[in-house]
Amino acid sequence: MKQVVQNYKSGELAVLDVPVPGCKPGGVLVRTVYSLISTGTEMMKVSEAGMSMLGKARSRPDQVAKVMQSVATNGVPATYRKVMGKLDSYTPLGYSLCGVVEQVGAGIDDVKVGDLVACAGNEHALHAELNWVPRNLYVPVPDGLAPQHAAFGTVGSIAMQGVRQGEPQLGEVALVIGLGLIGQLVVQLLAASGVRVVGADPDPARCELAERLGAAACGDPASTAVENAVAELTDGHGVDQVYLAAGGGSNQPVQLAAKLARDRGRVVDIGKCRLDLPWNAYYEKELDVRFSRSYGPGRYDPSYELEGRDYPIGYVRWTERRNLACFLDLAARGKVDVEPLISHVADFDDAVETYRRLKDGELKAVTALFRYPEQAGGTEEAKAPAVAVPAVQVKAGPARAAKTSVKLAFVGAGNYATSMLLPHLAQREGVELSTVVTTTSLSGANAQRKFGFAKATTDLDAVLGDESIDAVFVVTRHSSHADLTRQALLAGKTVFVEKPLALTEDELSGVLAAVEESGNDRLQVGFNRRFAPLLQEARDHFGARSGPAHLRYLVNAGRLAHGSWYLQQGSEGSRFVGEGGHFIDTASWLLDADPVSVYATATSGNEDLQVVLRYPDGSTATISYVTTGPSGFPKETLDLVADGRALRLDDFVRASVYGRKKWVSSRLPKARDKGQNAELAAFVKAVRTGGPMPTPLQSLVATTAATLAVQAGLAGGVPVTLARP
Repeated sequence: MKQVVQNYKSGELAVLDVPVPGCKPGGVLVRTVYSLISTGTEMMKVSEAGMSMLGKARSRPDQVAKVMQSVATNGVPATYRKVMGKLDSYTPLGYSLCGVVEQVGAGIDDVKVGDLVACAGNEHALHAELNWVPRNLYVPVPDGLAPQHAAFGTVGSIAMQGVRQGEPQLGEVALVIGLGLIGQLVVQLLAASGVRVVGADPDPARCELAERLGAAACGDPASTAVENAVAELTDGHGVDQVYLAAGGGSNQPVQLAAKLARDRGRVVDIGKCRLDLPWNAYYEKELDVRFSRSYGPGRYDPSYELEGRDYPIGYVRWTERRNLACFLDLAARGKVDVEPLISHVADFDDAVETYRRLKDGELKAVTALFRYPEQAGGTEEAKAPAVAVPAVQVKAGPARAAKTSVKLAFVGAGNYATSMLLPHLAQREGVELSTVVTTTSLSGANAQRKFGFAKATTDLDAVLGDESIDAVFVVTRHSSHADLTRQALLAGKTVFVEKPLALTEDELSGVLAAVEESGNDRLQVGFNRRFAPLLQEARDHFGARSGPAHLRYLVNAGRLAHGSWYLQQGSEGSRFVGEGGHFIDTASWLLDADPVSVYATATSGNEDLQVVLRYPDGSTATISYVTTGPSGFPKETLDLVADGRALRLDDFVRASVYGRKKWVSSRLPKARDKGQNAELAAFVKAVRTGGPMPTPLQSLVATTAATLAVQAGLAGGVPVTLARP
């Protein structure tokens, strides 16, 4: 098997082939699915290994003291050989992972082969394909929690133990100094406990992220923003608790804690930072300074960690293992959200290069994960379903001549067609509304009278056989979209079909078969949000990015009226399949790529969905599609964060970009413009000039496949790969 190791003497990092660990009694053999790179603790160790011997000594005075004791006991030559032998050997990295039980040792009865577990320990949860993990250092992963999220179990337990040491109470105010990985988790745990949180970090992107995850206010500790926020929230008394989650050699965190804590407040040290306590400041307030020891009670106790001896719950309520299980439960129930903390996902084979990029500052990440190769019969991901993303192959047809005007036909004239599409087209110069096809005579007659169609009919063949008609709009119920699109393409028409393009993989394949058979790829799906002027302007101000991004899209869809045909899932597909493509397309357009995998989870009855899309460069997009939100809350809010910049869209009414300069749009005076008019203008132009379609066909296919993958993911409870040929 392969394992990441480091030589502490030379600083060399490598992925070595090492023997598979044996499955000893009292533990399980786990095949890793995801392991977490601690950008704080691990990168500190990696950086120390690159120092000179003098630098190593200065960074670890505790180890120097041990060496001097050994010299006094054993002499210089023996101590030198011992130290050099220890330094010049490979040591493991990693301490937090999620994997699948591959073998169960004697005495283990709480998990079985194939179960997904989260594992902890810097000797047992290593960056390795296989690990032996003792009983008290693993817990089963709750149903519905993604493996990449369960990989946060250890760092979540560290944050949780720190919060427990602070003994927060409802209504209190806390200050978290340092908003790296642990700090971000502490913020969320405190917020979930009913505590108002102020965050302090010099990185504005981390401050903005902490505010999105529950902090009341955040700012640079060198500015007055943090002090002002504390004064406002505490009426000038100071915070009840301070959590030191920062690292480094500065004593500023300790000084800031003394300044902003209330009389007899609590200061909890979680990170490894300098602790030169200013005596007067701490004495005058009688501050209670506490230390948080790693994951919780049981840590560093061999009888607990290696021999599996638990502490009675009546004496020790929250042990190392119970903290781990508690954090995973909170994550599974959505009380803690770790997805926004994932800055980068790297293949395990690229481990050395990933560490190099992190060390050099080329890759800036709150958290990075290693994704392990699939093993036949091994991990859950190896068994995960896949949805095909067919490649589109079209023989080049003859160039289309430009026209002065275009003739359009509509198949369907329901509410969306008559309210969102036809009003724009009826007023557009160079557009002739030729024919409207409906299933009932009266609806066609109404559309003809209102929008000026030349004729109305119930005969689809009359449109498909009319060579004078340039383009056909398919705006019918979802179940008929794919077949009508296929027929129109085979008839040589340019097609605009409202979302969704297809309800199943077979329907999608049928549409593409028609494209290949006819050589006609003139197809546009009504994914209009990428054409919204406000969103396009915001993207221009955001600019190009170099690193991976995280996008969060909250859709407050609301409940459907009783009797809506959207509820006919047996024939019309799920509600998300019907309109989820809008949000996936918008995310992919902003990230300038097509997704490679989809993970989806839902509440009971699939009313509220959480969809996580992963992209080739490590970017992620999280779409929260909820139907149970309040009607007065905005329908769509979007945040995009990358490279120290952030873009926010507030329901197509206002947009802003935060970076070196801040840009805020003027508030739109009229109705929200979600891009329908601009999309129609681009479509009509493509029909008239014979130019390329507004959205590439392969993008439309990828978005449709990703939408279908959501349903497959909900059924399987695991990530779904978007398989390309």
